[in-house]
Amino acid sequence: MSTLTLQGSRIVSFIAATLALVSPIRNWKYLRKVVGVQWRNRRLALEMVRRELRSQFAGQFFGLFWIFGHPLIQCVIYIFIFTIVFKTRIDQTFEMPRDYTTYILVGVVPWLFVQQSLVRTASSLVAQANLVKQVVFPVEVLPFCAVLVSLVPLIVGLAVITLYALISQGSLPWTYLLLPLVIATSIALMTGIGLILAVITPFFRDIKDIIQVGTIVGVYLIPAFYLPQWIPQKLQFVIYLNPFSYFIWVYQDVLYFGHIAHPMAWVFVLIGSFGILALGYRAFETVRMFIADVL
Repeated sequence: MSTLTLQGSRIVSFIAATLALVSPIRNWKYLRKVVGVQWRNRRLALEMVRRELRSQFAGQFFGLFWIFGHPLIQCVIYIFIFTIVFKTRIDQTFEMPRDYTTYILVGVVPWLFVQQSLVRTASSLVAQANLVKQVVFPVEVLPFCAVLVSLVPLIVGLAVITLYALISQGSLPWTYLLLPLVIATSIALMTGIGLILAVITPFFRDIKDIIQVGTIVGVYLIPAFYLPQWIPQKLQFVIYLNPFSYFIWVYQDVLYFGHIAHPMAWVFVLIGSFGILALGYRAFETVRMFIADVL
């Protein structure tokens, strides 16, 4: 009888913890809190981003060229492999209104942002251990700064896509007006994930290396180089189970399809991004008191 009572109490505790985790009221409270914290520290964040960009390329001959040079070179490599070597083509139709080069760029550029954000946020606290140990410093700004630094190549990549679309098509679809919303959502999503990774890494230093390997593999698990229908039907579930596929579909709707071709992806990303931001800040607030002790 006592065993059953103990198991019952554990089940009740698990259910209560789960309900607390997904509680809309509590998550809304944390969402407002994290947005307020980042807004109050926006000048500090921008100054840290400026310093990070300057120090990152200090002493290099080409300097700030590498801000857009790195993503541009990676995109050119992918385009060369898939359009020249493999000779992959997409017939331009009403459903597929643009060429294959645009399709690749629209998938790869946001993924490079994801890749850089994951790596930078995971190591953001470890790399700034001296600041974390200062009681008065707002350490929750560090993952946010890492996302903003990763945002710079994304903006450059989006500018390249826009220029290419104007040259190749002569006009831009109306969905480009949704780009500020998509970028804001991207920042929220990666900041939320980054807050979680940032508090895990001090206790498990292998996270950064796992992310680097995972993102190399992950680029082939999103619809960046192929359409989902090109995959054997038995394996298509892999694309739909990958949450970053929905992230890429939102960018494709804005920059490639020119209409909302994936409405469920928008629902998933818009709600999920700010939900993850709230959960990420909850995780950060819970663990932050122990971080300085392990750095």
